[in-house]
Amino acid sequence: MSVRTAGAARADLVADAALALLAERGMRGLTHRAVDEAAGLPQGSTSNLARTRQALLELAVRRLADREARVLALHEMPDPAAGTDSLVDALALATHRALTRNRDLTLARYELALEATRRPELRAHFDAAGARFRDQLTALVTALGSTAPERHALTLIAWADGLMFSCVAGSFSARVPDLAAVRESLREVLDGMIIG
Repeated sequence: MSVRTAGAARADLVADAALALLAERGMRGLTHRAVDEAAGLPQGSTSNLARTRQALLELAVRRLADREARVLALHEMPDPAAGTDSLVDALALATHRALTRNRDLTLARYELALEATRRPELRAHFDAAGARFRDQLTALVTALGSTAPERHALTLIAWADGLMFSCVAGSFSARVPDLAAVRESLREVLDGMIIG
């Protein structure tokens, strides 16, 4: 393993531990020492990689974006020529994954999103990380015939974020909808925008 590969692997290990701590303990539980312990690294390892809290948060945001891209399966998003059903299936599956097997990652995202409201320098990283999905979704709804693609992409993202928050941290957290229910709701939203 090269030095560069080892460094990237250590950065991923530290960032993954930070994300796990954010989900488990919230922002107050995220310290360099706690990350060292959670990652099974010698004390001071996280500080050597991310000297400041801001640097640690930026590392977590970058890793969150990489991991969420896999959860959302951006590489699996359908060709718009496949039609609305393909998009509904892909987005419903991605949203359901965030609600179930990737619930902790979703919790960590909400912790980072709230922190970004107080730290403009973190906000820039957080917004840039989210642009990958936002831009791709905008292109997909454009190809499906949206007359207002940016507004429709925002509506879809707000719908998904609202559902995820309600089912992960809100009043519906004890009753996560199944994939079929997520798909049906998403279909109603998308039909209202594209067809309606």
